Amino acid sequence: MSDTSKSINVEALKALVRTVPDFPKPGILFYDITTLLKDKTGFAQLIDALAAHYIERKIDLVLGIEARGFIFGPALAYRLNAGFVPVRKPRKLPAPVARVTYDLEYGTDTLEIHLDAIQRGQRVVLVDDLLATGGTMEATVKLVQQLGGEIAGLAFAVELDFLKGRDRFPEYDVFSLLHYDE
Repeated sequence: MSDTSKSINVEALKALVRTVPDFPKPGILFYDITTLLKDKTGFAQLIDALAAHYIERKIDLVLGIEARGFIFGPALAYRLNAGFVPVRKPRKLPAPVARVTYDLEYGTDTLEIHLDAIQRGQRVVLVDDLLATGGTMEATVKLVQQLGGEIAGLAFAVELDFLKGRDRFPEYDVFSLLHYDE
């Protein structure tokens, strides 16, 4: 556990996350963060803890991955005095884009970012709500690499430790606030 996690009551935040069995399909336990988001104190503590982890690292941009990364990204960017860049599904961005297609359990998906979103050498934090297997974040890392950004960290509100998604990113600072082992 990081020093940042120790400074807040992680168990109190976890208590704000609702678990929904058998969603979106039988056998899956879904961790619903909407109950944490609507709690003004819990949401503020979560953003403050994420920001505390990166505040001394001189971050230029926070990239939020569609769609739930859009919830955390702007708030985190504001706290870090950084810009915010959306990473979107196809055909959502109006200017020329870089694109990465990646594998899912049953098919493929694609993410895009504006070609001018990151200047070479800018320090970026990539943020999403959940780290499971890491496929979506891995695609986003590739987009940042294509544009020449320097990845300062990968931030998540929730990590499902048993899926070992962080193992895909041994060279990066992976910071997740709420950890689940089941």
